[in-house]
Amino acid sequence: MSESLPLSIQNNRRMETWLRFQPDRTVRLAVGKVEIGQGVLIALSQIAAEELDVAIGRINILSGDTADAPDEGSTSSSQSIEMSGRSVRLVSAELRARILGRLAQRLNCAPDDLSVDDGVFLQNGNATGHDYWSFSGTEDFAAEIEGSAQPKSPADYKVVGQPVPRIDLIAKVSGAAFIHDIVRPDMLHARVLRQPSRDARLAALNEVAIRRAAGADIRIVRRGDFVGFVDADETTVQRAAVAAASHAVWSGVRQLDPAQQEAAWYQTQPSDDRHYGDAIPPADTGVIVSETYSRPFVAHAALAPSCALAEYRAGHLSVWSHTQGVYPLRNSLACILGLRHDQVTVRHAHGAGCYGHNGADDAALDAAVIALRMPDHCIRVQWRREEEFGFEPVSTAQMTRIRAALDEAGRPVDWTAEIWAGSHVQRPVFGGTMLAHEALPTPPPPAKANDPTEANGGGGTRNAFPLYDFPAKRVIHHLALETPVRTSSLRGLGALPNVYALECFMDELAERADVDPVVYRLSLLSDPRARRLIENVAARCGWAARGPAGTGQGLGLAWSRYKNKAAYACVAVALEVDHDIALRHVWCAADAGLVINPDGARNQMEGGIVHAASMTLKEKVTLDGDGITSLDWRSYPIMRFSEVPEIDTVIIDNPHQPTLGMGECTFGPTAAAIGNAVAHALGVRIRDMPLTRERIAAALVR
Repeated sequence: MSESLPLSIQNNRRMETWLRFQPDRTVRLAVGKVEIGQGVLIALSQIAAEELDVAIGRINILSGDTADAPDEGSTSSSQSIEMSGRSVRLVSAELRARILGRLAQRLNCAPDDLSVDDGVFLQNGNATGHDYWSFSGTEDFAAEIEGSAQPKSPADYKVVGQPVPRIDLIAKVSGAAFIHDIVRPDMLHARVLRQPSRDARLAALNEVAIRRAAGADIRIVRRGDFVGFVDADETTVQRAAVAAASHAVWSGVRQLDPAQQEAAWYQTQPSDDRHYGDAIPPADTGVIVSETYSRPFVAHAALAPSCALAEYRAGHLSVWSHTQGVYPLRNSLACILGLRHDQVTVRHAHGAGCYGHNGADDAALDAAVIALRMPDHCIRVQWRREEEFGFEPVSTAQMTRIRAALDEAGRPVDWTAEIWAGSHVQRPVFGGTMLAHEALPTPPPPAKANDPTEANGGGGTRNAFPLYDFPAKRVIHHLALETPVRTSSLRGLGALPNVYALECFMDELAERADVDPVVYRLSLLSDPRARRLIENVAARCGWAARGPAGTGQGLGLAWSRYKNKAAYACVAVALEVDHDIALRHVWCAADAGLVINPDGARNQMEGGIVHAASMTLKEKVTLDGDGITSLDWRSYPIMRFSEVPEIDTVIIDNPHQPTLGMGECTFGPTAAAIGNAVAHALGVRIRDMPLTRERIAAALVR
């Protein structure tokens, strides 16, 4: 039985790790997944309330705390509800069954005679005088979780499936919810002087000039090439950090070339080459058609820069971070700082934007390094905007070339996706490095090229395998051994560039075959859930009345199933192209099986659409000299509120199917739908993102 349990339960088998009944008649639910804007905590609370038969208001959820919550790894890859939700469901159902089983013995009745009403136990509808808080005992929590209890049927749900409001939003709109708002006793503010590049060494630092610029006798903490500025006044350390770069002399600084910011650069670099799928066919198989698509390096572009707090008291390090994984961060901090795991506690605090592995973990190490040098103080590090854009891990550029062999009807009989990209995941737990560690006297070795396995959804190959009914298909992945800047995970990993390539190429093949793009897709697709989505969106967007190409008005459609195993989504986009691209309307349908909170699900769909639109139309990290040059919102623009179109979402009701992760399901289809709509509007195709004014002009000239 234990082998079939979710990994979260396998790694946390004690019932009391997950659930406790509190003296104030609440239920403490502890989870390892954290809130990064996706609404996961209210959804997990709904699952526990449903299985325990208590009011949702009684659930007091604790998340992301290495002292008191289970270790569920990182909150990533749209797995919170799939993994943690399934775990909470099984754990809650088992605790309910254990307690009712004991009560049935006490009352000499069958367990089926008993029911629960907001935590109160009834026998054949009559009060028993017992409830969870009075009757549960240590024996209910002592045995390991077996996963043997049968959860409720979806037909009996009262809480799951309802749009229960999130409890964190009031604080978030009133300026009291984020890590940036935390104030601790004995708190000092800190900023850090960053190495320009990994192997750069600090040859000289004019501390007198920096203190003069700060306007105060600030504390300067140095350890190797790590330099921190500390003071009780945040303004003074901010001034110090701004001035420090001009008063530091570095040696061994790497130099970058703007050519390295383009995905095509990877074609010239050493790589780890991997082949997945069918064997390569003979060269004379059908009519060969091939096109190449690309996306540049892109940033997380969180609305607030990274922040962390750390304090070292009585030999114990406590850290507050908006990390995606408190346990992986704890383990990394302990290893780097020479502490035991039990000497470090990491607690999650909400950040204002995440979208993947941004600078949160780096800021935590910054604060921890300084805290060890200044015990009995709380050290608060907050990055500057230029630092966030310039030094966070970015998402790698990626090039995807699609090659298809066509039969006489223009339908693919063989399909190859060939991908060039850097590492999509370089979290410390996967061999990546943190900035402060690289500056310490004993820096780690360079990170090795790494990507998730295909079983875990892949990285550069994510969504590269088409789900269409092609007779033969394969993926060739050239994983670059080195990248010009540090890269790591960003929403969807390689899914967006791959779905963009796949679904734009499908439109091109449909045009070549002189077949409507929706009809063409459906003729090659047998998956009933995917077909239902495409037909739904096509009907709602008025696809049948779609006009001719080249009028300046476009309507495009695309779909995918995230990771080829999570939620399905289909997106259609209506837009206009003049000098720039203006989105007018977006239609979306998603199938995620059993949806816990439809309001949260729609938020995820809409958020993915807006994020993908911004990335497709505007976003690009630029490189030159000693690093990243897109350091502010002017040089790295994102979509503005005034540019967000009307978004019309539908969730397919499928409660008897397993819950599927949907945090990233609209990401790739949105990008591809925009690409197809732009091609329809212009009558020519733009294959390289972002779809800027300059690329529109170049495409029209071609």
